[in-house]
Formats: sequence, structure tokens, C-alpha cells
Amino acid sequence: MKGARVLLADDHSLVRAGIRSLLEKIPGVEVVGEASNGREALELVKTKTPDIVLLDLNLPGIDGIE
Repeated sequence: MKGARVLLADDHSLVRAGIRSLLEKIPGVEVVGEASNGREALELVKTKTPDIVLLDLNLPGIDGIE
């Protein structure tokens, strides 16, 4: 079974750190990047090609809904 490549996008570093900590305990899950705003998340999606993006809907700049 292939593992999941995950990108975290949240403007709160403590939230990202907590989620990363939980995800790193799951075999086969790799956190490939973290973003603190919508524009950064879009760039990381292009370069890191994650399977899953855990995205805060209230990001600064471009929000999670856009």
C-alpha cells in the first residue's frame, strides 16, 4: 500500500505542529510541507504534489475556500 503525502496549511504554527506530530505517528504518512497562508499553500501544492492537503478555511491572503 502506498503512503500518503500530506501538506498542512494553517496560519497558526502551533496547530500545524500539533497536526504534524499526530500524522508522523501514522505509518506510511509523510508530511511534505507546511504553509502559513493561501499563496504559500498553492506554491507548495505545485512543487510538492501532495496526495492530501489539510487546509484551514480562514487563511490570510487567499483563503481555503478560494
